[in-house]
Amino acid sequence: MIGYDDALQRMLAFTEALPAERVAVAQAGGRVLAHDVPSPQCLPSFDNAAMDGFALRCAGQPMAAGTALDVQGWQAAGDPARDGGEGAMEIMTGARMPDGLDSVIPVEHVRVAATVGGRPTRIELLQAVQPGQHVRLRGQDVRTGEMLVAAGSTLALNARTLLHAAGVARVDVRMQPRVAVITTGKELVGDAEQALHSGEIRDSNRPYLVGRLQAAGAEVVWQGAVGDDDAAFGAALDAALAAGAQIVISTGAVSQGRYDFIPDALRARGATIVFHKVAIRPGKPLLFARLAGGALYFGLPGNPVSAAVGQRFFVEPVLRGLLGLAPEAVLQVPLQADVRKPPGWRFHARARVELDAGGQLSARVLAGQESFRLMSMLQANAWVVLDGDEDVARAGTPVQVQGWGHRDPVRLARLEVS
Repeated sequence: MIGYDDALQRMLAFTEALPAERVAVAQAGGRVLAHDVPSPQCLPSFDNAAMDGFALRCAGQPMAAGTALDVQGWQAAGDPARDGGEGAMEIMTGARMPDGLDSVIPVEHVRVAATVGGRPTRIELLQAVQPGQHVRLRGQDVRTGEMLVAAGSTLALNARTLLHAAGVARVDVRMQPRVAVITTGKELVGDAEQALHSGEIRDSNRPYLVGRLQAAGAEVVWQGAVGDDDAAFGAALDAALAAGAQIVISTGAVSQGRYDFIPDALRARGATIVFHKVAIRPGKPLLFARLAGGALYFGLPGNPVSAAVGQRFFVEPVLRGLLGLAPEAVLQVPLQADVRKPPGWRFHARARVELDAGGQLSARVLAGQESFRLMSMLQANAWVVLDGDEDVARAGTPVQVQGWGHRDPVRLARLEVS
């Protein structure tokens, strides 16, 4: 049995960033950018009005209230460049500033002194105008060549919106790791609508793992369930690899019971067992191997929380490496109360990170930490990691806090006051 840090280093030794592929920005949601993207243009790309009103020529000097000006025309959004002349021009929000005009007075700050055909031809300023007011300048938001989005960024909606505005239609992103999920056990029933017979349970691990893997940036290329026998497992593994899986994840059959056949089944296929059993709770029997063809294999325990811990703290660091991401940053938050832990073991606890009325954060480890309990997974908003030789982590001790997934922020909850 090895420690977590040792296990992590052994896993990461098999990972390197996947190649890049070019995709349309519109289809790049959630993908990881492989290369920096500089802006091909300025934003805004021309000086434009920030208000409906009148464009004026201040030439660096304030224009006094009471000034009367002839209106020489109008400029709407989408109109091409034109000469501004010497007086004023009616202008709409977003319209290009006429050449030579440099300031805008809002329509509500003028009095229309004369009109022709419903359009103003002479105005009087009701307020003074400061040079440059209410004008959005070319390049004020983004300059040509300025970094828009850096390599390693996950392309969320705001990033894709900026890229589109700057005229970037396609980007280079890391290929998604291709993953397969196999759940094992003759007791498993996949259909939630199917009535259970004596001794059967529903296969909750597979939908959980598939959802978490997709959220983590992987492409799930195959999934299935098998009973407790080598032949069915071998057929499932063959199907997963034929679908292109670079990582195969199974649940169950990795401990020391009569039906825990996976370690021997993998060895029979020429796999190299890199480690089997880690000093963690829950999830001690976890297995990591390299298959004969080069695919990586994670054998997670079958209890739901043990499988969740294996996915979060073993599979996801490997996914980060394949996606070209830096090691995950973690928070340090003080514990609300004493927590008992197995001495010398790394303990992964379901917890709530809470914000009190004074704006202070603390972590509350939830009751019901047994690895079969699902309700506490719903109640939790974070994982707390407790490490070290002590058997009690004391209240006030800063502890490592991580989101439910490596791309999920910790969502704060308000402190519950009884």
